[in-house]
Amino acid sequence: MGRVDGANYRPMKPLNSVLLAGLLAVCALTLSQPSSAAKNPADPPDDADAFGQMEQIFSINLSADGKRLVYVGAAVGGNTIAVVVDLSTGAVTQATMGDGKPIHIGDCDWSAADRIVCSLWGIQRVRSVLYNFRRTVAMDIDGKHQVSLGQRDTVEQEAVRLDDGHVIDWLNGVDGKVLMQRTYIREATTGRIVGRNTLNGFGVDMLDTRTGVATVIERAGENVDEYISDGLGHVRIVTTRLNNESGYFSGQLSHAYRLVNDDKWRPLGTFEIDRNEGGRGKGITPIAVDPRDNVAYVLDTLDGRHALYKITLEERPKRELVFASDKVDVDGVITIGRAGRVIGATYTTDKRYVHYFDPDYQKLHDMIARALPKLPLIDFISASADEQVLVVHASSDVEPGNWYLYDRAKKSLGLISESRPKLKGRTLSPMKAISYPAADGTQIPAYLTLPPGVAEAKNLPAIVLPHGGPGARDVWGFDWLSQFFAQRGYVVLQPNFRGSDGYGEAWFANNGFRGWKTSVGDVVDAGKWLVSQGMADPSKLGVFGWSYGGYAALQSNVLAPDLFKAVIAVAPVTDLDLLKSKGALNYQNAFVQADFIGSGPHVKEGSPAENANSFLAPVLMFQGDIDLNVDISQSRVMDRQLRSAGKSSELIVYKDLDHGLLDSTVRAEVLRKSDAFLRKYLKL
Repeated sequence: MGRVDGANYRPMKPLNSVLLAGLLAVCALTLSQPSSAAKNPADPPDDADAFGQMEQIFSINLSADGKRLVYVGAAVGGNTIAVVVDLSTGAVTQATMGDGKPIHIGDCDWSAADRIVCSLWGIQRVRSVLYNFRRTVAMDIDGKHQVSLGQRDTVEQEAVRLDDGHVIDWLNGVDGKVLMQRTYIREATTGRIVGRNTLNGFGVDMLDTRTGVATVIERAGENVDEYISDGLGHVRIVTTRLNNESGYFSGQLSHAYRLVNDDKWRPLGTFEIDRNEGGRGKGITPIAVDPRDNVAYVLDTLDGRHALYKITLEERPKRELVFASDKVDVDGVITIGRAGRVIGATYTTDKRYVHYFDPDYQKLHDMIARALPKLPLIDFISASADEQVLVVHASSDVEPGNWYLYDRAKKSLGLISESRPKLKGRTLSPMKAISYPAADGTQIPAYLTLPPGVAEAKNLPAIVLPHGGPGARDVWGFDWLSQFFAQRGYVVLQPNFRGSDGYGEAWFANNGFRGWKTSVGDVVDAGKWLVSQGMADPSKLGVFGWSYGGYAALQSNVLAPDLFKAVIAVAPVTDLDLLKSKGALNYQNAFVQADFIGSGPHVKEGSPAENANSFLAPVLMFQGDIDLNVDISQSRVMDRQLRSAGKSSELIVYKDLDHGLLDSTVRAEVLRKSDAFLRKYLKL
């Protein structure tokens, strides 16, 4: 796509230097975002523009030789862009761009020193139903000689190919070859032509990314869900999905492994979703294979929490507990290098922590932490094949984060790019881990953010900000929504209500839909606690949520109609029965989703749209019209029901945007309109 001129490389300074030099002076120009409205230079900075800006880099990867990197980030509007940087000269080359209508670039990595492979995604309608589609394309660093790594559609195939598959092993990064899990679709007989593919499912092929020529490694398996490679080109684990008689996913997964240099699959374990209770499920989840010790790392339940085990992939497997917390779940593992070797496990209590298995990386982490004392969240993102050159991301609650390049030989650390340059120089607000009592006395973990410069909040406007999911949780670190509202003068409380993930199966209980009275009750109690502590003026208390958080924001009006004086919901679930019926019509996991929501009186009682008459507070909603996570009909039925009940409701729909509203201009508008709405109805 051509070269972006003006890049200047500045040598990286030693790790103990006071200032870290910038590596890519052109980044801000390449990915700059326009203001949503022209401004007088003398006007104060626009908070909505600054906090609504998408991250400058989403993903970043080093070539095997450590001489180049490729990153994907946000460009003007809803575009995404892939950029290649030559680390010896500082030359920056734009490889490709996705316009978001419908193509987005997910990430890119290296198959050779001069060849990248990019994952593209978008949303399209098939017979009036929205589906996510993914494509995989290889190209030179300048975007030329593009080769699709997916399979060609034929007139004989029995279904629409929505997914090319994905790379499961990047191999050596030298010869241009990768292992891909690819989608195979059964073909029917047409006249004298016999369909070539006889099974629907995933297989594994070795792809030459220069020519697109494929060599079959694993033939397609019916109902195969996932393959895991050992990073050395050997497929070692397969997960198979078990379907019911109707062909829908039953909620059961079966895992198998194979010995080194053996084609036979052997049982490794199973996983089954707890369909009757809406819980998290039982059994193992394989997440990585480390060929050095010939082991699979798996998550399994220990004392009601996820713990990390390793299982030897031998004829007689041995299982060993690797790491567990007595307070929270283990989140997963940290991997590094092209082979994805496991170097640690992560878990989150008040903050996210890494338990390193590799002492070398523990020392390196501590060294970088000393050099960047204001950026305690340090992650190793990518590495050269010999792990001598590393990409590091460092951030905190008051720093959106920076990307750095670390050279072991030179012991030098250089700045690649800031994550959100429009926030540079702003004073952000510390996020404090606290807990508050729910109505039944249970202590609910949460994060409290005060306006900048406020040490003790007294009768301020306040917002309760429940997270999405419900199988998710808030974590300590930079959060663009809470920081925006704090910047605008609000006290912000983010509750990890019961039904949140990360705290064990007892806390998750029967999830935030079946157990909505508990989950939403905790959100309501967050607002009551702010008032009881004198932090929030009861007449100036609002609630803002996205996705499940939007559901909780709306449903809080059913439990406590007079508590929140203004309600904002982005892409909210509003009708649980509608959520079940939409899934039943279109998706293979429909039965699992339906069981997750459950049946009974709670479906109607727990649906905001079914209880519009209870609402006292005005409602503002935002949603994209191609939202795959939550269908736009959810917001529309809520708006219609509120208006029919004579309540105040406004719905703003964004054309051709999905659940995340991945457009800086749109996000800025959501923030600006939300702030104006709150100021109007909280009388600020």
